[in-house]
Amino acid sequence: MTNPSGADPWLVLIDMQRVFGEPGSEWFTPDYETASAGCTRLRPAFGSRVALTRFVAPSHPVGAWIPYYEDWPFALDPRLEGQYDLMPEFPIHDATVVTRTTFGKWDAESAAALGGPSSIVLAGVSTDCCVLSTALAAADAGVQVRVVADACAGVSEADHRRALDVMALYAPLITLTTVDEVLASL
Repeated sequence: MTNPSGADPWLVLIDMQRVFGEPGSEWFTPDYETASAGCTRLRPAFGSRVALTRFVAPSHPVGAWIPYYEDWPFALDPRLEGQYDLMPEFPIHDATVVTRTTFGKWDAESAAALGGPSSIVLAGVSTDCCVLSTALAAADAGVQVRVVADACAGVSEADHRRALDVMALYAPLITLTTVDEVLASL
């Protein structure tokens, strides 16, 4: 798929954090290692055009987030703040870091931090939550989105597949791809 503006796309790696990647975490993503391997293969091809996102709990949840955190109280425990660190295989280096208290990581501030890209490549965890929320918001903003299916992982394989199926409905705004297809296109 070509980029309509001709500008190089950005790689946006969603929430490759300890809270999702460590087996003891309440939010552990069972197929995290698959997503991590795919993200690790993609990253060098994008040079400095890499964004690493982080989900963090708000200090004071509001609205619908209040009952959400009643279900997940560990997420608000300040003694566990390190759970929101990126996993060691994702050092920041020259990446842009986007930290949000929301599932979706795409907003006007994110777009500005990346220089207003017309095309992004998404990978990470979890497909059925933060990847999906980010993809839909970016597509709504007019950004061409490619979701790298084999560099994402969901809460379960079934949830991963369902999220991919939903995103496929948004073609041509969102397209599904693979690590090999992305690397071959750059």
